[in-house]
Amino acid sequence: QVQLEESGGGLVQAGGSLRLSCAASGGTFSMYTMGWFRQAPGKEREFVAAISWGGISTYYADSVKGRFTISRDNAKNTVYLQMNSLKPEDTAVYYCAAGRGGIVSIRNYGVDYWGKGNLVTVSS
Repeated sequence: QVQLEESGGGLVQAGGSLRLSCAASGGTFSMYTMGWFRQAPGKEREFVAAISWGGISTYYADSVKGRFTISRDNAKNTVYLQMNSLKPEDTAVYYCAAGRGGIVSIRNYGVDYWGKGNLVTVSS
């Protein structure tokens, strides 16, 4: 059983930056593809970004491409999401996710473990 705990969310002005972290425990972190999803008020949860187990491959939703960067440190069992040039429409609860499949699987909601979520609010 893998536990995921997000941190780093908060309130930021439009154009600003935040870095989310997700610490994993209880499993072999390096075996999992990791991803970030988000859910805005009144909307369905959507895929944001994913990274392969070795960190070589990444994939982003079109809405965040060029602004967000996903990375991982397998020695620290942690995955990150660097968010730059934030927009009010980025406001959402951000969830960390771990999947045993690859990037194609996790971006199609092939998730084995979810974090509890972390709120990011971008003010205009």
